[in-house]
Amino acid sequence: MGSRLIRRCRTTLAVALLAVATAVGPGLPAPPGSAAAPAFDPGPARAALERLLPAGAAQFTLIPVEDTAGDHFSVSGGAGAIQVRGTSPATLLTGVGWYLERVAGVDIGWPGDSVGRLPATLPAVSGTITRSASVPHRYALNDTDEGYSGAYRDFEAYRRDIDLMALHGVNEVFVPTGAEYPYYRALQGFGYDAAELRAWIPGPAHQAWWLLQNMSGFGGPVSERLIEDRAALGSRVADHLRALGMTPVLPGFFGTVPPGFAARNPGAVTVPQGKWVGFARPDWLDPTGPVFGELAAAYYRVQRDRFGDSDMFKMDLLHEGGTPGPVDVTRAAQAVQGALDAAHPEATWVMLGWQKNPSAALLAGVDPNRVLIVDGLSDRYEGLDRETQWGGAPYAFGTIPNFGGHTSLGANTGVWTDRFHTWLTRPDSALNGIAYLPEATGGNPAAFDLFTELAWEPGPVDQRAWFAAYAARRYGGADPHAAAAWEELRLGPYSGASGTWSEPQDSLFTARPSLTAATAARWSPTAMRYDAATVERALSELLRVAPALRSSDAYRYDVVDVARQALTNRARVLLPRIRAAYDAKDLEGFREPVREWNAHEELLGRLVASDRRFLLGPWLAGARSWGADPAERDRLEYDARSIVTTWADRGPSESGLRDYANREWSGLVQDVYAPRWAAYFAGLDTALVRGTAPAAIDWFARDDAWARGAGTYPAAPEGDPVALAREVAAALAARR
Repeated sequence: MGSRLIRRCRTTLAVALLAVATAVGPGLPAPPGSAAAPAFDPGPARAALERLLPAGAAQFTLIPVEDTAGDHFSVSGGAGAIQVRGTSPATLLTGVGWYLERVAGVDIGWPGDSVGRLPATLPAVSGTITRSASVPHRYALNDTDEGYSGAYRDFEAYRRDIDLMALHGVNEVFVPTGAEYPYYRALQGFGYDAAELRAWIPGPAHQAWWLLQNMSGFGGPVSERLIEDRAALGSRVADHLRALGMTPVLPGFFGTVPPGFAARNPGAVTVPQGKWVGFARPDWLDPTGPVFGELAAAYYRVQRDRFGDSDMFKMDLLHEGGTPGPVDVTRAAQAVQGALDAAHPEATWVMLGWQKNPSAALLAGVDPNRVLIVDGLSDRYEGLDRETQWGGAPYAFGTIPNFGGHTSLGANTGVWTDRFHTWLTRPDSALNGIAYLPEATGGNPAAFDLFTELAWEPGPVDQRAWFAAYAARRYGGADPHAAAAWEELRLGPYSGASGTWSEPQDSLFTARPSLTAATAARWSPTAMRYDAATVERALSELLRVAPALRSSDAYRYDVVDVARQALTNRARVLLPRIRAAYDAKDLEGFREPVREWNAHEELLGRLVASDRRFLLGPWLAGARSWGADPAERDRLEYDARSIVTTWADRGPSESGLRDYANREWSGLVQDVYAPRWAAYFAGLDTALVRGTAPAAIDWFARDDAWARGAGTYPAAPEGDPVALAREVAAALAARR
């Protein structure tokens, strides 16, 4: 594909004048008489390594090699002198990651690490470890990731995420940060003033769905300064990816326009797109008409000037219910690709495999050699035949193991290990990549680690052996109780099968109160997808891990996460008991499990407060930090609060978006979820005592009041995570 050629040319050109001595790292002088330049500058990889592993980075020598047949790395060397050879800065980091896991026996996960267990002198490599990528595309990030993972992060947070992705073999990353900028600038030349456009652009946490042509305006208006600042951040993110030899995948233009576009631009034809979960969708500018090419050219010109070049662009026509109206979809796709090609010759159009998209009509209009379909459903359904469905177009095996940022533990890992290699080695296979597409990242580290490894193993991955090895490195040392814990998790949350879902069930503690509640988010599994006892047994084993291993960041994160999941699963036992007692008008039989429910939510709040990854405080503080004045800070805080609760105004919220992004975070548990259930149960209790129907509660009004509220939340964890996990285990054991 064109992306590798451009990356190779770019990196070679950038370092043409560098000497070998400066390229290969400390301790390796250039060969006598050598004047050859290295294949690329490994400096960005070394800088990333020093950020990720400050105490051990000096013991690695990073050696660039030419990419002659796809990305590959090798690792060798004696104690304290590890040599890593790789075909790009990112691939050098992948080699380092492989060494840390396979030789040094430690883990740098997303999140959690055990690098504090490394010896002062890094262990030698037995022989040489070599790996080649089985697919050229190792793509990461869902369109929704920024909204659900945090639209108000700073550059250091994005940079660490990119460094971690490189460490795990990713080479293509979607970059929507600042994507409003080219729309804002280009459309001012097509009849719109700045104020109109700032009102049309949503707040940063909601922009993903605007880019997907689902909605507009919510959480705005945005300020010009915010647009500029986000563009500056997006540019830095894209530049960091390029420095590591990775491809920043930028949003392309496919016709989203503000209201009234046709009236302001003679000859333009727009197609109303109807509603999306209660939101009015933006109009679609007919790509086959005379104005589309002009606007697309302006968009790409502004984008290139601000964000630099790329050869991969993400676009999804008619996403989730969009309508073509009178427009011929095949001709429209041809025009969209033509506009992309005019601005970026030979660029690849990335599109999401989701629901019925991309359609056969759309694919008939594009050059299949310049398309990559990142499949969001590879592990969700049975009977998939992507070669037939997509006419041989290249695609990436993808997974969405998380929706909305749910804190649920688990994934369909057995489907990944069985299906990826089978699909890859079929005689007619068009599989050309992997795509890690959770709607939010930063949780479920085992899933990220295993999925990204698929692209670097020459054959099928043995799932059971993989989890055993993962347990040994996750906390920086082999331990029988860690091994037993992760075997239980493998058999439980990570045993998801294809057929219906790709994520585990979400939490009833986070659901809108109802005696018949089966899920918090509307589009989530309505029942347990595994035996809950596996998680309780895993927690018991984790709490028996050797004391020397309990100090690692990875252990302390995992013990909170597993305890949280074990406690959460208990809600699915309690709610049917509460309902049965209420229906039987058994007051004491009702009150006893309600007391247990309320006690569990109180304990859950204290548990998640003990780890920084489960805190609401940084999420809200980040949003306020982007505001230039009190009014803007309040707007941005509402943007950040609403996305994880009401999501939107009453209409769209009640149409299905409420609690879509539910998550068991400290702050949300104590001030949103637990008070909801307490009020609900109090109303039912009163109804039983009085023999009346329970009073109706306007749940949206309650949640909206919180979303529009203010007040700070802790930015630092409180409490001992291990002691709190023990308290969870004891509370669950007492009720068996």
